[in-house]
Amino acid sequence: MSTTTVTVTGMTCGHCVSSVREEIGSIPGVTAVDVDLASGRVDIDSAAPIEQSAIAQAVDEAGYQLAG
Repeated sequence: MSTTTVTVTGMTCGHCVSSVREEIGSIPGVTAVDVDLASGRVDIDSAAPIEQSAIAQAVDEAGYQLAG
């Protein structure tokens, strides 16, 4: 079990959270995605470590960006 934490910028509402959760959740091996709208913090639980590029691509697909 592995947990990765990233910060996503540009989310403003519950729909944004759902989009990000859905896209990251579709990455193979991801078991849970917890999104905090206020801070942009996203905790990703997975069976094995997830490549940062895969997370970035999923966030981009949802229409947002990783911070920093």
